[in-house]
Amino acid sequence: MNKFFPEIKKNFGFGCMRFPTVEEAVDVGAVMEMVDYFMEAGFNYFDTARPYHGGASEGVLKTCLTSRYPRESYVLTDKLSPTKFETEEDIRPLFEDQLKQCGVEYFDFYLFHANSAERHRKFTETRAYDIVQELKSEGKIRHVGMSFHDSARVLDKILTERPEIEVVQLQLNYVDWDDMKVQSRKCYDVCKKHGKPVLVMEPVKGGTLVNLPEKAVKELNGISPAQLAIRFAASFPDVAMVLSGMSNMEQMVENVSFMKDFKPLTFAEEQAVGRIRTIYQAQNRIPCTGCKYCVEGCYGQINIPQVFARMNDVLEGKEGAVEAYKALDRAADRCVGCDMCSHVCPQGLNIRMLMGQIQDRFGNRTKKTPRDRLREKKAK
Repeated sequence: MNKFFPEIKKNFGFGCMRFPTVEEAVDVGAVMEMVDYFMEAGFNYFDTARPYHGGASEGVLKTCLTSRYPRESYVLTDKLSPTKFETEEDIRPLFEDQLKQCGVEYFDFYLFHANSAERHRKFTETRAYDIVQELKSEGKIRHVGMSFHDSARVLDKILTERPEIEVVQLQLNYVDWDDMKVQSRKCYDVCKKHGKPVLVMEPVKGGTLVNLPEKAVKELNGISPAQLAIRFAASFPDVAMVLSGMSNMEQMVENVSFMKDFKPLTFAEEQAVGRIRTIYQAQNRIPCTGCKYCVEGCYGQINIPQVFARMNDVLEGKEGAVEAYKALDRAADRCVGCDMCSHVCPQGLNIRMLMGQIQDRFGNRTKKTPRDRLREKKAK
């Protein structure tokens, strides 16, 4: 039983942003098998949001979970995403539709999605905080929280202004722990200061901490990269839950195996984390976690995380990487320079600049300015 929230059976949750897919569509049959395995192993926490899988994640959970299991047997989290509403009047209809799509009458947790200084202003101006509290008083929400992507200073400001927030979902992994942009350690300390339990997202940094350099793998001493990363995040005393966006049954089975009877990192494993972190940070990689927030609204309709993944393969010198990049239907040369992507990137990446660098690398940068390319795109 979870020490912060008794309804949560264990400190490991199923993140529903990276379901298995077949030709870009969610593989519902595979998800159903994973849900059953997860529940049978004694876990019960599921985390979704309207933008996940292009809006399909909520409905998949209705098919695979909520229509098949008693309501009291699982804990369901959904989120209020600023990209999905514009005005105060939009919030209640959006929330009611989320309940309908998920097939439930209430959410156990409802989070202000990817909160930041900019989004906090929008939540405040549209009375989103007040409306969510009203929904809680009506019994449609059990716990109110937020997921967060900004500085520790901004987090402290929000929690000071909105003490009704009960829990904070943070990006926390051993690479981002002291990262100057993500500020995992500082944000964790702010949560402790305000007495807010932490939900962890991106414990394996979008899967990048699973594919470690060979030199780092030698430091693992027999355990898997995923186990080290997830147990690192779960070992902090104020962490209530660690989420993993599992994409296949193999990942599910592995993660359940070491989280079913969770044990914090040993001293030797903590020392290994430090050495692996140093090796990982020495790599020349684009630190994209593949969340795909940047894809929605892209004028060039580019799968930006896919472009970055192929580029990382090129930077690492993997065999066939250049050919794999050139085989992409929509690569960096499709970028019109609008920079909408950088504004929504949780990692704070300057995506427009990176796209330009990739264009230079492959010799396909045009002489037109980003403004010229955007004007041409809008004129079509």
